[in-house]
Amino acid sequence: MSLDTIPSLLNHWADTRPDTVWMRTLEGGSAREWTWTQARDEAMAVAAALEERFGSGVSMAILAPNGPHWFLADMAVIASGNVTVGLFTTLPPDTAGYILDFAEVKVVFVGAAGNWEAVSTVLPEGVVLVALPGVELAQEHLKWEDLLASAAGRRPDYPCRPDDLMSLVFTSGTTGKPKGVMQTHESNLIPIRRFTTTFGAEDGTRYFSYLPLSHIAERQIVEFSSLVVCGEVTFNSGLENLLPELQQTRPHIFFGPPRIWEQFQQAVIGKFGGQAALDAALAADREGTGQLVVQTMGLDEVRYCLTAAAPTPPPLIHWFGELGLTLMEGFGQTEAMGLIVSGHDSRRIGSVGKPLPGVEYRITDEGELVVRSEGNTPGYYKDPAKTAELLRDGWLHTGDKARVDEDGFIYITGRVKDYFKTIQGKFVAPPPIEGAFAKNPHTEQQCLLGRGYSKTVMVAVVTEEAKSLPREEVEASVRDMVDSVNDTVEHHARIGAVILSGEPWNIDNGILTPTMKIRRDQVEARFGELAEKLARQSAEQKQLLIHWQAD
Repeated sequence: MSLDTIPSLLNHWADTRPDTVWMRTLEGGSAREWTWTQARDEAMAVAAALEERFGSGVSMAILAPNGPHWFLADMAVIASGNVTVGLFTTLPPDTAGYILDFAEVKVVFVGAAGNWEAVSTVLPEGVVLVALPGVELAQEHLKWEDLLASAAGRRPDYPCRPDDLMSLVFTSGTTGKPKGVMQTHESNLIPIRRFTTTFGAEDGTRYFSYLPLSHIAERQIVEFSSLVVCGEVTFNSGLENLLPELQQTRPHIFFGPPRIWEQFQQAVIGKFGGQAALDAALAADREGTGQLVVQTMGLDEVRYCLTAAAPTPPPLIHWFGELGLTLMEGFGQTEAMGLIVSGHDSRRIGSVGKPLPGVEYRITDEGELVVRSEGNTPGYYKDPAKTAELLRDGWLHTGDKARVDEDGFIYITGRVKDYFKTIQGKFVAPPPIEGAFAKNPHTEQQCLLGRGYSKTVMVAVVTEEAKSLPREEVEASVRDMVDSVNDTVEHHARIGAVILSGEPWNIDNGILTPTMKIRRDQVEARFGELAEKLARQSAEQKQLLIHWQAD
């Protein structure tokens, strides 16, 4: 059997490992397991029902938290030759409405999503709702159980092909509307096999699913990787249960964006009663203390810990290293996954690693990282202009600036355009936020930082007039302006701190270019360390911080 499509893998394991468990929930009395056979029979029956009702080539959205029926709905949509559109359960209604309309979604699978009430107000006319098990909807809808019963024992007729469009993954967006990245069976399976072959994800590898499956990383690293290696997936029942369920699962492969590692760090420090107490415990018994912490986190059997999706501060990596936990940095994006990663014998903190076998790269004259490999996206849905920008002469333009050291390690240094990702792994476009903040009468120059930070931080130069005013008056004005700006931007882009400086930025001090443009890299070089510290403190204290920089 040729295992070059997602359904072919599901069928393969159901045929060869029928009683092996694929999925598991840990919700107390409602805990449940699905073997490969049970999962295949349920997914394929619903796939046959979808094919009978809607045919193939139809966009179908999933709006649900992680769980077995996210996987099963995904399998059913793909096996019937249709296209999965994952919707985040935190999407605001205007963004959700845009995606549903743009992708021409005809069916929405609805789980226990916290934003369902808001999203339900922007549904396209005529869309069919399917309630996943345990969900009650006020709107007219079909039930998963009814679709399953209507085609029990059947399979879809659609013959999946490796280059079929099987999913649209919408990016978090920079400016304007999010783009729909087209995904095929090949663009998922090739990167996964590239990674698992290199780093040895073995038969029976345990995975823990807790990050949104609407994100390409969770879907590839957990859902589709488990299909490739006959892995076992345990689902988190909620972030409040993250640590105890990690302890029960003890995953072999674990992926966390930097913000998750930051939260783990804060939890450990809090458990010890402060960093000083942890340092004392490590000084007394480094190995024993480290083992205790890693075991408590449920990561004592992990074979590979990946940190990616946003820049990871090197001090955070060193901190976990002191406990005996090695965080591996890597680079990929929705358009191209499994490109560059660190390995146990090939690692340099601060670098995303080296290209995997089969991946070529180069740095353009503009400093942009471009890559060439199999398994990349064919482009953006209904956007040939953006696709032409992305794919040029066989090279995929990542939009990231990079440098390479003398040993071949690659470092991401920023974005070609002025966008950056916060520690949550979501894009922020500074210009609109800076433009809104510029309305403050007490500042005259401003630059938003935040690449890899917990919060964004505005660095601003105060006017000469403001220097003569009471600081309390200037700060009150700044707070009002930040409140106004934060009310208009997405949560991950909100300003957490403001640095006020009295020294104007000019050509002589190197912050302005000869054409009077702000050099963001110079602002970051000068203020970045302080800004990152303030961002972390703002996230911990949950309040806006204002810092006056001494000239």
